[in-house]
Amino acid sequence: MVAEADRELTEALGASQRLGLLGDRPIAEVIDHARAFVDALSDVSGAVLDLGAGGGVPGLVLAVDRADLTVTLLDRRTKRTDFLSRMVHRLGLGARVVVIAADVDDAIRDGVVGFDAVVARGFGPPSFTLRTAARCVCPGGVIVISEPPIGDRWDPALIDELGLRREVCDPRVVRFRHP
Repeated sequence: MVAEADRELTEALGASQRLGLLGDRPIAEVIDHARAFVDALSDVSGAVLDLGAGGGVPGLVLAVDRADLTVTLLDRRTKRTDFLSRMVHRLGLGARVVVIAADVDDAIRDGVVGFDAVVARGFGPPSFTLRTAARCVCPGGVIVISEPPIGDRWDPALIDELGLRREVCDPRVVRFRHP
């Protein structure tokens, strides 16, 4: 069953890549990187928001690997959300994955908040991504964001201002806990 799910996920993300919604890294590497998010959320249950879901990474991988989570895929571009909706249907995830086409500020005004976890990969500049994620996560929730291969882009003053606590996890992602 796991092999079949991986095959379907590989096909879905391959289609995403062919449409230009993912970079040109091999799909196996893309999935492996997305599984760093899965691992970073091992202690999380409930609802997860993927900010700027784009081509479906890490949101689709989370949804396939973690049947206990509900996942909301948010992206402002309808080309992407139309594709994501088709992939959610194709992967049989419609009962627990929601796709929203909206600007994040509009979505927040409309109540797209209170998630147990927020994930982001390539959403925007670090300060914008972290501030936005902090607005969407519930108290005690977790934020996981893709980390570049080298360097630390997280301003300690911003982390303090938002009341977040940085936690150790996979070096490919950074994890923050909301108070």
